[in-house]
Amino acid sequence: MEQIGIAVIGCGYWGWNYVRVFSELPGSRVVAVCDRRADRLERVKRRFPGVELTTSVKTTLALNEVDAVVVCTEATSHYQIVTDCLAAGRHVLVEKPMTTSAASAEELIRRASSRGVTLMVGHTFLYNAGVRKVKEYITQGDVGRVYYLYARRTNLGPIRDDVNALWDLATHDVSIFNYLMDSGPHWVCAVGARVLGNGREDVGFLSLGYRDGIVGHAHVSWADPHKVREVVVVGSDRRIVFNDLDAQGMVRVFEKGVKPTEPDANGFGKHHLLMRDGDIIIPKLEVSEPLKNQSSHFLDCVSQGRRPLTDGANGLEVVRVMEAVDRSIQLGGSPVEVAQERAL
Repeated sequence: MEQIGIAVIGCGYWGWNYVRVFSELPGSRVVAVCDRRADRLERVKRRFPGVELTTSVKTTLALNEVDAVVVCTEATSHYQIVTDCLAAGRHVLVEKPMTTSAASAEELIRRASSRGVTLMVGHTFLYNAGVRKVKEYITQGDVGRVYYLYARRTNLGPIRDDVNALWDLATHDVSIFNYLMDSGPHWVCAVGARVLGNGREDVGFLSLGYRDGIVGHAHVSWADPHKVREVVVVGSDRRIVFNDLDAQGMVRVFEKGVKPTEPDANGFGKHHLLMRDGDIIIPKLEVSEPLKNQSSHFLDCVSQGRRPLTDGANGLEVVRVMEAVDRSIQLGGSPVEVAQERAL
């Protein structure tokens, strides 16, 4: 199979890992790495000799061997860099959030479509075996009726300079919720606090209203010393916990639930609650590195012309939610409708 030439723009934590992963995948080879910091390029040079190193996006895109570009720069720079990549006819995998406004995300989708190239967004948790197992339980009806979802994503940093903690962390949970629910939320409520005095929200709480009255809630923080990466689905038949930090039981299924029975004609039409109590199950997972799964999927989409799971429309949906989150915070937590999808 002919290898796809990859350029990585931005070689911080995620960029470095993309260089490693695409160097390991048989369907790709890393042609170039672009970053403004000399120390990062020196690190690449030591580990991956033969890779072209540059500080210029323009120089990177001028390399004929580059077929696709991975963009791992600050979120506020995504729009311009991805625009340049698309204009050069390159396929693009851009880290989340796709952009910092829905209007710019929509524009990127139009540009990618007009050039006939792949545009994919790095919502890595949708390529996680644990999240996919939770989705499987919901799809098969094993959860029963989904009542609500909640997530916690906390740690001491790392603190970003370009976006607040909600845009940095909650985008993960919004993408997971949307994936599990097969849709975006209709409304959001959000509050945030600037406890570290760095001019942006370091702590956030948001609630999201999905179809059929299902509510999601997420708590994110850069200022909590207890690191948590957890998503919980509560249903009428089961409660399912995804804990990304639990290597021994990433997914746990609690066979416990409660649901109303049909009204009893002899009980004056009153509903009764049926309690269910059972075992705790830890399903076996075929665990693999989510970033490698995502990168392999990107290569397949580029080579076969397939639509990515986390395509531009998927990334746009998350950006629309986050814009509504910003408006709700400005309104002191008042509910804000999420912009509905428009034809692009």
